[in-house]
Amino acid sequence: MLLRDAVGKELRAARVAQSRTLRDVARDARVSLGYLSEVERGQKEASSELLASICTALNIQLSTLLGDVSSQIAKNEKTTLTVVTSDAA
Repeated sequence: MLLRDAVGKELRAARVAQSRTLRDVARDARVSLGYLSEVERGQKEASSELLASICTALNIQLSTLLGDVSSQIAKNEKTTLTVVTSDAA
């Protein structure tokens, strides 16, 4: 999972939980509607300034967002084990 995907997912979840529209949050964050949509869909990687502005618009702490993103990424990380066998007879 990419960082921008996890950030977008968390931002969208926060916005939806507040029953707010993209337009409403974009206006309050002073970003374009299209850009916020791309951030939420993981198509754009937002700068720290933009993330702070969006968090302020959503009335959430940037540290909370980053903690939630970290937890989401950790859940999706999986250790892949490869078993190698020898067929020497």
